[in-house]
Amino acid sequence: MNVKSYLTTVTLGTLLVACGSNEKPVVSGETYSLFSPDSATVVKISYIDGIPGYSLEHNGKIYIEYSPIGIKTDLGDFSKGLIVKNISEAGKIEGSYSMKNTKKRDISFQGNEYTVTFGNDTTDLFEMQWHLQKNDAAFRYFVIPHGETRVCRVLEETTEFVMPEGTTTFLAPQMRAMGGWMRTAPSYETRHKADAQMDEGLDVKDGFVFPALFKVADNGWLQLSETGVGSNYSASHLKYNGNRAYQYVFPDEKEFNGNGTSQPGLALTDYTPWRTFTFGEDLAPLAETTIQFDLVEPLYEASQDYKYGKGTWSWIIYDDWATIYPYQKDYVDFSNELGYQTVLVDGRWDTQIGRDSIAILAKEAAAKDVGLFLWYNSNGYWNDAPQTPRGIMDNSIKRRKEMQWMKDNGIKGIKVDFFGSDKQQAMKLYEDILFDANDYGLMVIFHGATLPRGWEKMYPNFVASEAVRASENLRFSQEECDMEAYSATFHPVSRNAVASMDFGGSTLNRYYNHKDEPGSSERKTSEVFALATAVMFQSPVQHFALSRAGNANAPEWAVEFMKAVPTTWDDIRWIKGYPGKHAALARKTGDTWYVAGINANDDDFKFEIPAEILANANEITVYSDSTDLKGSEMKYNSSNIPEIKVPKNGGYVAVIK
Repeated sequence: MNVKSYLTTVTLGTLLVACGSNEKPVVSGETYSLFSPDSATVVKISYIDGIPGYSLEHNGKIYIEYSPIGIKTDLGDFSKGLIVKNISEAGKIEGSYSMKNTKKRDISFQGNEYTVTFGNDTTDLFEMQWHLQKNDAAFRYFVIPHGETRVCRVLEETTEFVMPEGTTTFLAPQMRAMGGWMRTAPSYETRHKADAQMDEGLDVKDGFVFPALFKVADNGWLQLSETGVGSNYSASHLKYNGNRAYQYVFPDEKEFNGNGTSQPGLALTDYTPWRTFTFGEDLAPLAETTIQFDLVEPLYEASQDYKYGKGTWSWIIYDDWATIYPYQKDYVDFSNELGYQTVLVDGRWDTQIGRDSIAILAKEAAAKDVGLFLWYNSNGYWNDAPQTPRGIMDNSIKRRKEMQWMKDNGIKGIKVDFFGSDKQQAMKLYEDILFDANDYGLMVIFHGATLPRGWEKMYPNFVASEAVRASENLRFSQEECDMEAYSATFHPVSRNAVASMDFGGSTLNRYYNHKDEPGSSERKTSEVFALATAVMFQSPVQHFALSRAGNANAPEWAVEFMKAVPTTWDDIRWIKGYPGKHAALARKTGDTWYVAGINANDDDFKFEIPAEILANANEITVYSDSTDLKGSEMKYNSSNIPEIKVPKNGGYVAVIK
């Protein structure tokens, strides 16, 4: 299959494609430019001495310096001895679609797509498809079949990303394969480091996870990630090669306890995943981008209209011992009292509650309009995590039998944990679980898991993944509590910018224990900070870390806010921030805007609500930690709203109707 013929038939939402048939040859040393529709994003393609390369510019500024292109397969080394055979004319693309499970509901985009063909003097070897939008770019590869060859194994992608001098990084390191607790790593649960020098990456032997965030000298901000990864390929991450150059690399062979290859197999009718770039002179394009969803399509139809919302979760406050019937029954009642829709029943429910009692609990919950999510261990043979149920989700026969039991008992969803691999074999397991779960009307959350790569659109019953250093670490470590605000400032422009994030939910407990008393890690952030992260951290299903004791000790206005806060959104606006220091954004649901700000800095964080958000305001309710408004709930109109000042470890929320 030829990429150019594909461009005439592809559909992305409601899409119009017009692809020119003219091709333009490129000679060694000369450069050919590819443009987004508004010419803001420019890719420059050339080749020198048999090695092809590219650079990326945005608004006239260089974000990626000239970098090599290439791919090595078992069919041949397609990284050298090449020429650029042809470059197609721009294929004009306009797309629109609607989603209710991510940061923006109604999405439209315009882009140009180009196909660059590489080969030698006699043969076309592979194609590189580029997609360019105003603030985004993406590429993917297509290996051209010859003769009877229909498959290949991809040994390495040699494409690099050479950053301009003076670039600083805001990256989270990849975890060591088969490391961590019970050999469950990697699971994307490391801490970001702000304002690091690129050469510090030489000391990070396992590389860095996506999304990868860079401050490109004085030019602006750059976010690298990938999308469209399913059973067709492995996920990848970044390695620093020195000399300001990063490269996509495949999973460590040791992942999955050495089972499965780290080198993906590729049918020669398929593409590699899209590798994405998002640019901005400020952070707004990175927080607001939808490129991860623009480039993918649903892989199957939803079996039902999945309903999202809020829920409770005992484990984060109580630990494993509370996964027993009386406590879970109390959490059902607790959810009902809060007006929440679900309860997440965590690990060991099969042994500590039992299936018969879970069936009873589900029936009792349904009578109160509360549904259950059940936790499962993904494991079959790849790590030592002992929590049960295990040995079910990795086996299609057992899995489908279990899902039929869940459907018969009205279970709403599952949370599957402890994957610990990015190999193609692991990607297939994620996809198989999702596809089977849809047959039985089950929503799916993943923990101990990889970054979702376009999955909200690809898999209609997918809810969210953890893939972040999440709330469980606040329970485990006082250091984590001390750094809660610092870590939280990264997520709106990094992890949560590219996919729904199951962080584990805001808490009103001061201490991470069921009595809310000293003796465990202590939350150092304010109640308003908790309200702000309930808005700032996006997932269509939020299992908040609430407890009866914590709610009893919290101000009434904080509890009432947590009852009312939405989990699905129609729009997003980034306002201001800097990773590691502070963050402010706005989310819209219906006609109501929620503005949220948090601060990790010693100095007060000051920002203003954008005029267009205030323009039609009839009523504004403010929750603030500033000294003159300490933690209260106050009502204003747009003409008298006070100056916004957020102290360290504090928060700000405005509900604008």
